[in-house]
Amino acid sequence: MEEKFSSDKNPLSDLLQKAESGVLQLPDFQRGWVWDDNHIKSLLASISLSYPIGAVMTLETGNADVRFAPRLLEGVDCKPVKPDMLLLDGQQRMTSLFLALKSKKPVPTKDTRGNKIDRHYYADINKSIDSNVEREEEAIISVPKNRVITSDFGHTVKLDLSTRDKEIAAGLFPLDIVLDGGATTDWMMAYVASKKEDVQDALETWKQFYTEIVEPFLHYQVPVIKLAKSTKKEAVCQVFEKVNTGGVTLTVFELLTATYAADAFNLRNDWKKRSTKFHNQEILDQLQATEFLQVVTLLSTYAKRKHALSNGIPEDKSPGVSCKRREILRLPLDEYIRWADSAMDGLERTAKFLRNECMFRRKDLPYVSQLIPLGAIFGVMGDVADTFQNRQQLSRWYWCGVLGELYGGSTDTRLANDIQDCVAWLTGGELPRTVRDAQFQARRVLTLRTRISAAYKGIYALQMKFGARDFQTGSQIDSDAYADQSIDIHQVFPRNWCAKNEVDPNLAGCIVNKTAMDSHMAKLIRGLAPSTYLQRLEIDLGMDQQVLGRILRSHDIDPAHLRRDDFRSFFNRRFEGIIQQIEKVMGKAVNRGSSEDQSPFSDDLGVGKRDNLLRLIRDGESETVEFKSTGRRNLRSGRKDWNMEWAVVKSLCAFLNSNGGTLLVGVNDDGKFVGIEEDFEFLKSPDTDRWSLWLTDLIGQVVDHVVNTYLKILFVEIDHKKTVAQIDVKPSTSPVFATDKDKRKVFFVRTNNATNVLDGRELLDYQVKRFNRYQ
Repeated sequence: MEEKFSSDKNPLSDLLQKAESGVLQLPDFQRGWVWDDNHIKSLLASISLSYPIGAVMTLETGNADVRFAPRLLEGVDCKPVKPDMLLLDGQQRMTSLFLALKSKKPVPTKDTRGNKIDRHYYADINKSIDSNVEREEEAIISVPKNRVITSDFGHTVKLDLSTRDKEIAAGLFPLDIVLDGGATTDWMMAYVASKKEDVQDALETWKQFYTEIVEPFLHYQVPVIKLAKSTKKEAVCQVFEKVNTGGVTLTVFELLTATYAADAFNLRNDWKKRSTKFHNQEILDQLQATEFLQVVTLLSTYAKRKHALSNGIPEDKSPGVSCKRREILRLPLDEYIRWADSAMDGLERTAKFLRNECMFRRKDLPYVSQLIPLGAIFGVMGDVADTFQNRQQLSRWYWCGVLGELYGGSTDTRLANDIQDCVAWLTGGELPRTVRDAQFQARRVLTLRTRISAAYKGIYALQMKFGARDFQTGSQIDSDAYADQSIDIHQVFPRNWCAKNEVDPNLAGCIVNKTAMDSHMAKLIRGLAPSTYLQRLEIDLGMDQQVLGRILRSHDIDPAHLRRDDFRSFFNRRFEGIIQQIEKVMGKAVNRGSSEDQSPFSDDLGVGKRDNLLRLIRDGESETVEFKSTGRRNLRSGRKDWNMEWAVVKSLCAFLNSNGGTLLVGVNDDGKFVGIEEDFEFLKSPDTDRWSLWLTDLIGQVVDHVVNTYLKILFVEIDHKKTVAQIDVKPSTSPVFATDKDKRKVFFVRTNNATNVLDGRELLDYQVKRFNRYQ
């Protein structure tokens, strides 16, 4: 087996000579030299005492697959030359020693406060040979660039070493000549000659100093670990990070920058130009260079695998799809150039996609890591991904990842699976693994209290996705409103009110009791009972009760619960509303394995539902409430009647196009209970599940399946097993048309307690007023 490394000792003087000639250089990914004055003095003292200073590590150059742009050690001034070795570990030590011992120039360093200073280093002859003197503290000193130390703001000279005679007079030997035998001999002869009256003592002192100081520098051996030429790039990078004494991990971007620099390509400048295009998009404004490289690498490896499979290479023999660190480091320059533009396009499409999902800022993203597969998927699919069907599928995949909380740990494998699975799915393949794997436990909603959780951020965004409106303007919350109104998540029943009314803090602070709200509204309601702050909004701000009701319903909040300060009923309804939203975006039912998977107030849910239903019936039909005896059966003929179904559609569409509202099916005009059991004869199974499915299908056929996301159906059993379907309708964010039997598109609105048709100029005026004003 080939040896991957060897270990030996090299004279310090030889290593510094190789650095001076350019034989030993740094890989360009090495960060700059940063040692301060005290570190340098300590290092020089350690050398003089023959103490170990640690091993250095070098890499033999010449491997065509491991090409890093080299650069000279700081202070080295030689003609450009290809190095034989690259210094992987020991940069700070070797650079410090070269500058202090070989460069003959002032050493640019820092003081203890971080101020830049220039220093020369000396050994005090007498203190160096005195065993009672701490060499590091007293024997090794540094002086300013001009070799003069002053006090009193420069008025008093304390030490002047500006000439050799002055150095000798002070007994301070310049260490920048210690490795130069000729210069050291000249200095010694001048030193001895200056002691005319006691030459013998001077010779003895110098001899001892030479033994104690000079010889340790001349004969110091540095342990060197040499990596063989055959060492792979990822191994070099991994080894570098493990041995780097600076403790700062290099990014893969820095490593790849050094690699591409060997081919005269400046990756850093390329990324700088590209990243400026993201500055006007909050989602991408802080995109990291490494994240961009992950997208590029996914695109490159995906294309290679696809090409291999299309040419008949078996799956297990085809290259894998990956964006792991190792694969990024292997990304050839020509592949980067080939796929970088596609990655840019994919990420820009990703930003648009996420805005549609009501993700407006990077900090609001449940998982930043999902940017990577999204960018790659859009990079592969391009315009094809923008069809309605494909957007719906991608939305489902995205929310399964968020609410299934599947990106919290190591995600490298999932990211690689995502691009393959989703591209295949969008072109007629099977469900992606992320969609199949995703599960949501209903009780999880009760534990979501802070932004630390991905699901918390996700449900917050879902409220806006499903039409939550801004309390200030009444408009649907989009990216502009989100920024302009400083919208954030705040409690519906304020914290102080909850504390005074002994609401469990865990429930008061969970996502069920929070919604998207502008900062002004949050301040206005702080500490107040909901019934009080609703009155304040209506009276002090002149807000119409119907408009306020529409805004609250858009947040899946029943205004009646707030007006009664009924936290329990509010919580029950909103808990179930959030669960329905989760089920809609994930395309699957949440898990409810026990009583813990219900609202904590579910014991009185039935009572609360009945009480609310009786209140609605007692108050009678209005602009936001309507009764229907049945959904399918004509009570006069006893037969299934399309007109009954159409009447339900009309009412629902009218609520959607107006302020929202509640349709009670199973209650006649006089408020008497009829029960939807009258419709059961016309269902495959006589139960509420089939009735709900019938209604969902009906809406999908004559209106749009998307409209179902604005509806929430509750079944309330009352009055001797008669069931009422309570259909709560949120106001739509866009006009809703129903298709009648003659295939005509009809637009319904709610006026007082009646449903009316609008067309022509009247329709146009209404749309401008209703949807332009509130969009």
